[in-house]
Amino acid sequence: QTANVPPYRAHLAALGLDPSAVRAIDEIPPISTLAFKYTRTESVAAAPGPEARLFRTSGTTIGRDERGRHLVLRPEIYRASALGHLRRMFFPDNRRIAILALHPTADRMPESSLSQMISWAIEEFGAKSAEENLCAATPASVDIARAVEFLRRQEGPVAILATTAACARLFEMLGTAGLPLRLPPGSRLMDTGGAKGQATPLDALAVVALAGQWLGLAPAMVINEYGMTEMCSQLYDATAFNSARRDPADARRKLAPPWLRPFALDPATLRPVADGQPGVLAFFDLANVASVAMLLTEDLGVVEDGAVRIFGRAALAETRGCALAIAEFAAPDGDADSR
Repeated sequence: QTANVPPYRAHLAALGLDPSAVRAIDEIPPISTLAFKYTRTESVAAAPGPEARLFRTSGTTIGRDERGRHLVLRPEIYRASALGHLRRMFFPDNRRIAILALHPTADRMPESSLSQMISWAIEEFGAKSAEENLCAATPASVDIARAVEFLRRQEGPVAILATTAACARLFEMLGTAGLPLRLPPGSRLMDTGGAKGQATPLDALAVVALAGQWLGLAPAMVINEYGMTEMCSQLYDATAFNSARRDPADARRKLAPPWLRPFALDPATLRPVADGQPGVLAFFDLANVASVAMLLTEDLGVVEDGAVRIFGRAALAETRGCALAIAEFAAPDGDADSR
């Protein structure tokens, strides 16, 4: 990657580091995820083929023309990474079930990596009949009424893939109507995006509680996802449904796939802190085969025994990604999310 990604090569040169001198994974210098906004981070070893996919982060305060971009030259590797860990963490029972998407699919939002992941999930894990699955979102709105109607008629288990903002809208509608649902056994909810950008913030614990109140879901079946445009792998809450871990509900940790290594770094030295100590989160993602694998995020957290507990954004970090899209479409008529 140093040889084939010019900005990363320049970064290492500025550090005075010879990549051949690196002997351990925690010695690999990270590149900030902000670099994906200001420079081209893909490999120049070969011209992009027709299968390459360009994913963009949501708009930022400096305008949509300077959104972060991740040109994925090998989307089949992103697909294998996304579905491999999704199977372990959200579909461990290895069954095809009806899927409700409260975020646009790839045909409706092709530059969103989250949209692409949702489309792949429907193909791989959704009910075989297309009519048994539903995408109730466009880039401009989420049709919560249609989503509720879909959920009410389910006789078998259903999987909901949603942004946290869309979950808030769903719970609000059910609460206003005073008609809770009791989804069939085996149903589950994946939310992503966090509370940022919402008029009334809804954190992960509140999602778990409200999903129990309005959807009849056990806490173990409500699983928060952490991902970003710049990274081809994701992390998910460990619960009794998908893991032998027994973390308390108010201190859930997220599990990475074997090909994603998390680190908590000292913000001053960018060296790993001791296990269980807080730091700025970084990830070495082997699925980023044709860009940069070692990424420094703007999130704070703890890495302990290989699991990650995320505290939130560092002070002064930009609002972006899923959260910003939520803010952009927070009008009463709809909301959307893009990663």
